[in-house]
Amino acid sequence: MSVYLPITDADREAMLARVGVPEIDGLFADIPESLRLREALALGQPLSEYEVMADARAKAAKCRPAASLPCFLGAGVYDRLVPAAIRHLTQRSEFYTAYTPYQPEISQGTLQAIFEFQTMITSLTGMDVANASVYDGASGCAEAMLMAVNHTKRKKFIVSETVHPEAREVVSAYAWSGGIEIVSAPAKDGVTDRDGIGRLMADDVAGVLVQSPNFYGAIEDVAGAADAAHAAGAVAAVYVADALSLAVLKSPGESGADICVGEGQGFGLPMNYGGPHLGFMAVKQPLMRKLPGRIVGETVDVDGRRAFVLTLQAREQHIRREKATSNICSNQGLNALSATIYLSLLGRDGVKEVAARSMANARYLKERLEGEGFAVLYTAPFFDEFVICLPSPAADVSPALLERGVIGGLAVDGLAGGAGGAMLVCATEKRTKAEMDAFAEALKEVCYA
Repeated sequence: MSVYLPITDADREAMLARVGVPEIDGLFADIPESLRLREALALGQPLSEYEVMADARAKAAKCRPAASLPCFLGAGVYDRLVPAAIRHLTQRSEFYTAYTPYQPEISQGTLQAIFEFQTMITSLTGMDVANASVYDGASGCAEAMLMAVNHTKRKKFIVSETVHPEAREVVSAYAWSGGIEIVSAPAKDGVTDRDGIGRLMADDVAGVLVQSPNFYGAIEDVAGAADAAHAAGAVAAVYVADALSLAVLKSPGESGADICVGEGQGFGLPMNYGGPHLGFMAVKQPLMRKLPGRIVGETVDVDGRRAFVLTLQAREQHIRREKATSNICSNQGLNALSATIYLSLLGRDGVKEVAARSMANARYLKERLEGEGFAVLYTAPFFDEFVICLPSPAADVSPALLERGVIGGLAVDGLAGGAGGAMLVCATEKRTKAEMDAFAEALKEVCYA
């Protein structure tokens, strides 16, 4: 099909007559008049294709890709190594398509790749069943809340204050539309206050959501939160924004969680300006039938050969609005494939090695920054990111660091109190000793020069 679809005035009139609208403006009657464009945009003179491309390249050249500089940003999106094989394999025409695998007889490759993804996610999370992925980690948090509410028939949900602020916003938006009450669990020294969760638990609470490692990089007491939830007959959900941590930390399933959701960007996906990435979602067996989205299962065909199919739920289960408990009826198939290839290439030992290198780098960076006079705000154990105190707002420090060729951490001003600032810094496996030394020196120069 051509990328251009030219139509004549007669074609327009025929289409308008068919839909019963006298003129084109009638198609936009629901849009307020003040929001409608009434004159042409000031785009200048028409340009040739070559001139447009040259202008686009000139504008793009003004950008500084994060991959071109040492990056110490984390907070849910991480500058990790992406093996070249991933891009090579995912761009094969068999995978690089929007085809939906509802006909198993012609989509065995896609279904098997998803099945392998699910298997790896259950192994990492310590859960029994995983789906084919959800849109991202934040929407996964919202789906965990909806599942807890649907399972318990209760309408109150506890969310820790240490969960990523943007994920909390997504959960709150879903809760508002579903008439669910969100209650915030307080934090203490950068982690969820376990006693605070206990005080909030009641027989009308559907579940609790904690993040570990949390937004501040600290490792949470998942087992304590799960025990408190189960004592009240509620569901315990864990959000893992830094998926690589699952390779070295005790899994949510081993800690007693019923649901584990997370962001899989760290498994072989570039930062991509913040997306698209993929959310993973896994549950214990009692919640299996309430798991939203696609689930691929293994079976045998009429000839006894190994085969893969969508299973456990009807295709329309989450499409029929009057009965749906979720709007997830698709998945991030290509990104999930990238994660599957990444995990397959590295293997169990390789993933652990990458995670261990990230941890070692973060601890070296912490010691280096402390040596330059910067205090670490929280004392809780961390994976590969942590919060440091600054003498001035981090929002002012970051531009100065960028001028020195370093992408600093995320400004989280207000945590440290007083007139100073706070910065959440991350050191992935990509960071070299020279880069971390340069960051510490640049930060000292900016803050104390």
